[in-house]
Amino acid sequence: MTRWIAAAGAGVISLDSIINVAFPAMAAAFAEPPERLRWVIVCYVLTYSITAFVGGALADRVGHARVFLVGLGLTAVALAVGAAAPTFALLLGARILQGLGGGLVYGTAPGLATLAVAPGARGRALGFLNAGIGVGFTVGPLVAGVLIAHLGWRSTFYVRVPIALGVLAWAVAGLPTVRGAATRLVAAADVLRRAVLVPGALSFVANASIFSVWLLAPFYLVLVRGLDAVTAGLLFVLTPLGTAAAAPLAGVAADRFGARSPMVGGLVLEALGLLALSRAGATTDLPVIGGALLAAGVGVGVFQVPNMAEIMGAFGSAQQGAAGGFAFLARTLGVVTGVLLLAALFAARRDTVGLQPAFGEAFLVAGLAVGVAGAAALAVSRRPR
Repeated sequence: MTRWIAAAGAGVISLDSIINVAFPAMAAAFAEPPERLRWVIVCYVLTYSITAFVGGALADRVGHARVFLVGLGLTAVALAVGAAAPTFALLLGARILQGLGGGLVYGTAPGLATLAVAPGARGRALGFLNAGIGVGFTVGPLVAGVLIAHLGWRSTFYVRVPIALGVLAWAVAGLPTVRGAATRLVAAADVLRRAVLVPGALSFVANASIFSVWLLAPFYLVLVRGLDAVTAGLLFVLTPLGTAAAAPLAGVAADRFGARSPMVGGLVLEALGLLALSRAGATTDLPVIGGALLAAGVGVGVFQVPNMAEIMGAFGSAQQGAAGGFAFLARTLGVVTGVLLLAALFAARRDTVGLQPAFGEAFLVAGLAVGVAGAAALAVSRRPR
């Protein structure tokens, strides 16, 4: 039951993808330009990236279940505050609070998932966890269009409050409150190792680049293609759907063949999807766009599970909280960096070359970055240890 609860809690956090399709409506409601909406992502993701590592390390001392429960409680409160925020500034404050809760959940979920299984089954356990995360990412855009069209963007916050409370009640009833086993907090020497930093750097690049889809694709689909929120959500969902579908299979592959081959394959596929999106114009066939979005999502799903398994395997059993926290730290720092840089690139080029070419250039930069990461991963995997 523990891995189910861990996956459900992480799924609640990843359900935040529901607001990406709401960005155009939020921008209109607060009279903000598209690039300003990056702070809705940054305030949340930057907060939970740091909190995930700290919370995971703390969980090794005080118990993963305790920290996990606090995170779910903070998430429910933050969602209610965000739904009622009257100004853009207060919305950003709610997002910071939400990031604190999300980081505590993300930082402890990998440890909850892996501590109950043998090391040889770690990939499968993390595949199950990442599938739960992928389901949250998938369901969010799928229902967002309907909610926004009928109830407005605030409903994307309100609808998650009872879900978070439901999972919290399940976790209170089902998680064993076992105290952590670590005798000391994680030290710099535990992290500053090649076995940790290399997969962490690859995760940083992969997630920095995929958020060109999460940040810019909704605007491309609505502003350039003129699609309504429901249709845009159905297309956009192909990226997280691909990630969720690929995660369990990637976990099996990591346990059987090792982490490096699926990591390289995932990076290559993600790069191809992003490069295909960079060539999408105002008249590109929607099935072509959908195929590119799906390829990028599958690539991330194939990459992330073995990448997380490699990071978790570099730490001992008493430091699985810190290991999971570092995995999410690398992932989410990449997201923050990608959002800031790609949004700035898009804003600068939009006034020079126009809306649609600016989207293309942002996707091109993202695709090339992942391609370089794939080549680096291949070179590292061939180097004698």
